[in-house]
Amino acid sequence: MQLTDKNFLFLALTSLDLSGNRIGQVGAEYLADALQHNTTIIILDLSGNQISHVGTQYLADTLQHNTTLTTLKLGNNPIGEDGAQYLADALQHNTV
Repeated sequence: MQLTDKNFLFLALTSLDLSGNRIGQVGAEYLADALQHNTTIIILDLSGNQISHVGTQYLADTLQHNTTLTTLKLGNNPIGEDGAQYLADALQHNTV
């Protein structure tokens, strides 16, 4: 099963550690899309994946709708001030 298959994230996983996999913007976009409908993952570690503010925006958009995810680790990614602002804005709309 490929990571690009949305059903991958519909398994009964509660924690997913993809740290250090260099998924970049494309991987962040696929994950964000899959997480729109996921109701089981509560911890997602994307540390060290070369995700910039662009990838962070995909994830932030998802956080506005996904209320299951409670921990998102993005350390060692070049998200910059823009990425941090996208996340802050998204969390204002998230009810978790």
